[in-house]
Parts: sequence; C-alpha cells; structure tokens
Amino acid sequence: MSMEQQLWKNLESKMSIIFLLTILGLFISASASDAFISASVFDQLHQPRLSTSRALLQAQKPCPINFENQNYTIITSRCKGPRYPATTCCDAFKNFACQFADQLNDLTNQCAQTMFSYINLNGGYPPGLFANECKDSKRGLECGVVASGAPANAIPHSWSLLSFLSASAFLLIVGRVL
Repeated sequence: MSMEQQLWKNLESKMSIIFLLTILGLFISASASDAFISASVFDQLHQPRLSTSRALLQAQKPCPINFENQNYTIITSRCKGPRYPATTCCDAFKNFACQFADQLNDLTNQCAQTMFSYINLNGGYPPGLFANECKDSKRGLECGVVASGAPANAIPHSWSLLSFLSASAFLLIVGRVL
C-alpha cells in the first residue's frame, strides 16, 4: 500500500471518530437543553425535612459553589420592588440560577438554601418571592429559553462541550497527519 493510500485510510478512520464525537456532542446538547430546577428545591425552603428516613437524618453536605462571591446584578438590576414583576424577576432568576441546576437539584447539599440566602441578602427580596412566582411546570423551573427570548445561560454548557470535542478531534487529526 502506498503512503498516499495509507494517509487516506488514516484520514477516513479519523473522520469516523469526528462523526461519532459530533453525534455524542449533539446527544449531550439535546439532554442539556432539557435542564430544569426541580420544584423540590423550592419546596425544601418552606417545608422542614421529615426525620423518618435514615437518609434524611444524615447531615447535608456543604455546597461546592461559592455563592458569596457570585455576581447577583443579573437579578438585582432587573427584579425590583415594590411590584417585583413575575416575568422579569423569573427570567432574571433563571439567567442566574440555571447554570447551577445540577447542584441546586442535589438535595443532599446546602446549595439551594445558600443561594437563596445570598439572593435575598443582595436584593432584599421578600421571603418566598421566587418560590411563589417562578413556576413553569410540575417538575419545576425550566432552564431552556426564558420568556424574553434570551438563553437562560449566557454560554450553554452543551455548546462549549461540543466545541471542545470538535476542537480536540481536529487537533488529533492534524497532529497525526503532520
């Protein structure tokens, strides 16, 4: 087999890898766009946990996110009293909170309580404002596109992952061909 034939065969196998990585990235992006903040995140703020289950008796883990140093201006600049318009406040809340959806939905940690404490501290909001006003469905607050048309997250996680996978595959191919 000539050198040129080997290079083409090598390139074909690498193109297969790129195709598979692209399909994987699209699958991940489809599942990531289905993100939500569970209704139980809001429920746990109003209802004390029952101590009948052994799992519930365990102490909650600390939150891995440092909410003290987050930028809350996305909420505080848009969600203002005395009226606190539900659409505006909920869109702002989604823009801030949806990037932390996985951690907030983990009821074994203190992320939800910590985040709401800092939101209320920075914005001086009435207790339960977001829990009472922001409801999309039975499962919770949907993190897709907010009502204003802007994405709930500034840079969707799925696109950054897809870009990373594509760039990695490209560099792999270029590095081996050269």
